[in-house]
Amino acid sequence: MNSRRDIIKFLGLGSAVSAAGLLSSHNQVLAQAESRINKGTGPIKITDVKAFACNPQGQRLCVVKVETSEPGLYGLGCATFNQRTLPVVVAVEEYLKPFAVGRNVDQIEDIWQNAYTSSYWRNGPVLNNALSGLDQALWDIKGKRAGMPVYELIGGKCRFAVDTYSHAAGNSNEALEDSVRALKEKGFRHIRIQLGGYGSSHLSTRPYFRDSGFGKPTDSHMDPEPYLKAMPRAFEHIRNVFGDEIHLLHDVHERIRPIEAINLCKELEKYHPFFIEDPFSPEDIGYFKILRQHSSVPIAMGELFNNPHEWVGLVSDRLIDFIRVHISQVGGFSVARKLAILGEWFNVRTAWHGPGDVSPVGHAANVHLDYASHNFGIQEAVRFTEATQELFPGCPHVENGFMYVNEAPGWGVDLREDLASKYPLPDDPGYWRPIRRRDGTAVRP
Repeated sequence: MNSRRDIIKFLGLGSAVSAAGLLSSHNQVLAQAESRINKGTGPIKITDVKAFACNPQGQRLCVVKVETSEPGLYGLGCATFNQRTLPVVVAVEEYLKPFAVGRNVDQIEDIWQNAYTSSYWRNGPVLNNALSGLDQALWDIKGKRAGMPVYELIGGKCRFAVDTYSHAAGNSNEALEDSVRALKEKGFRHIRIQLGGYGSSHLSTRPYFRDSGFGKPTDSHMDPEPYLKAMPRAFEHIRNVFGDEIHLLHDVHERIRPIEAINLCKELEKYHPFFIEDPFSPEDIGYFKILRQHSSVPIAMGELFNNPHEWVGLVSDRLIDFIRVHISQVGGFSVARKLAILGEWFNVRTAWHGPGDVSPVGHAANVHLDYASHNFGIQEAVRFTEATQELFPGCPHVENGFMYVNEAPGWGVDLREDLASKYPLPDDPGYWRPIRRRDGTAVRP
């Protein structure tokens, strides 16, 4: 091999890409690869696995860094589990690190399969997120070695950009209207509407459980009746104001009884929602068969899913229209890619979970998969703070309602390790705050 072109051809590297700030080490890595080939040295091995927990925008983020035997070559993966960040860090550094060190970085599938069973018991959210950090970091390394964005490795773009939806909310129909209008003016064509917070808890009546000292004073209160009456009126108001100019989405967030969710979907059908999200909790997925018999409203589900037993039947029986898992929660990019392919054969579209408690690395993984999936549906948009953009150079960005990643190899997102300590986790370790009915009964999720 006498030329750089020969090396590029041998390694299957793509053409030069943009995002110069993130490409500064690319030529160095290429030169090292050339040297390695000429010297006949062996495969690149994992030398270290680290977890970085940080809080640059009010959400506990966890990112895994996998270092390699190739100087300057490393990968990043999202392992964010906002409500249980510290156990994920322990799982990464005390368990996955000794498992992974010394293994060939190219063997992503083999590493995933064996890491998945290394705990014997599996499919739990803590271990899945830890595994996702390792898995996504290996895909980042694969892209960097190939000199390509990850989406190129799995078939290339199906679309020029990724269409997104954003969140509108207000405690009254008029306030909700203002919120929708502001997002429409920013270019969003898909808008999720919530009348207040999830379940419109501000409409609930007297929380009698507090009078009796049941639970804690900080426990919140939500009764289904006011919400069930108010939400159809909110849809009607927004449709009357904006007509069919925008697609409307809504998140039930599992806070009502299954039969109430079925009736709500029937009422909302006439407003042609783009989808209704999470009408049932994972424990109640048997109700999807009943819902399908009574309503044609498109359904999105999966935010709380952890394992294939929760989604395979819903997809293969065509009981949902959008699969909406949190990619790190199910074990990483490798799993989500297989899930997207499964959905394609049953006309189930993707709508990956993408809130503020997904790291920029995780959002980049979402978009790379969105680019390359024929059955892409919609992507939840995110707004990164200046602090987050400083800590994670190369964040995906939203423009005119579309999300983009830069074209650097791998995910295109880096981590400023020197700045991570500026954004420590809060003293509060984090947990989902209790929500109760007026008599104190716990509400899921």
